Amino acid sequence: MLKIVDLHAEAGDREILKGVNLTVEEGQTCVLFGPNGSGKSTLMATIMGYSTIKVTSGKILFKGKDITDLPVDERAKMGIGMMMQRPPNIYGVKLGDLIKASAPENGDTVIEGADKFKMENFLDREVNVGFSGGEIKRSELLQLTAQKPEFILLDEPESGVDLENIDLIGNKVHDLLYDTCPGSRRHVSSLVITHTGQIMDYIGADRGYVMKNGRIQCSGNPLELLREIKKNGYGECDACKIIKL
Repeated sequence: MLKIVDLHAEAGDREILKGVNLTVEEGQTCVLFGPNGSGKSTLMATIMGYSTIKVTSGKILFKGKDITDLPVDERAKMGIGMMMQRPPNIYGVKLGDLIKASAPENGDTVIEGADKFKMENFLDREVNVGFSGGEIKRSELLQLTAQKPEFILLDEPESGVDLENIDLIGNKVHDLLYDTCPGSRRHVSSLVITHTGQIMDYIGADRGYVMKNGRIQCSGNPLELLREIKKNGYGECDACKIIKL
């Protein structure tokens, strides 16, 4: 579904990504661990095609097509969606109108179900303006539900969320990734940044990656990686000695 090959990228004339190689198979959920400032959010912004990031070399392949130079809207139309950690305020645009614009076919249905996200009272408000951390996360998930992407980028979905909201957010992320039939398989691919691993309680994970200093240092069983990181941290951890999957 997604293949990143020797990706180098700059932000603000500073090289952030220094040769990233990463693969997410169809129907697979991968989690991305790493210390603050290691380049995780920049990697997601680069995959999504943000204009603030300049790719200097390497490729991003989505469903076998080179999308390295495509703009954000083209990537979204191809089926890539993103839940940002700190999305911007969008003044003058109501959340309900944004949902209808991004999902002409099912926008009204999503709006009717806004109460399941506890967002029914936010549809006439400007997007993210005055929203709390949990409200922003729920708003982002409501927008993704309308978009119905085939590949989802989740940047720390549990950050800034209280204990009451984490269950709701975790379950809604699960709904995005899995078919609704009981016992069904995951049908949407995803790449998830997490520091705590809480989101894995709701969606599971097939592979984990550890990112340090703008590169993928190792990959392996996500639970084993998280256990090593919690035990030893990133500086002295033995995570990179774990046998790759």
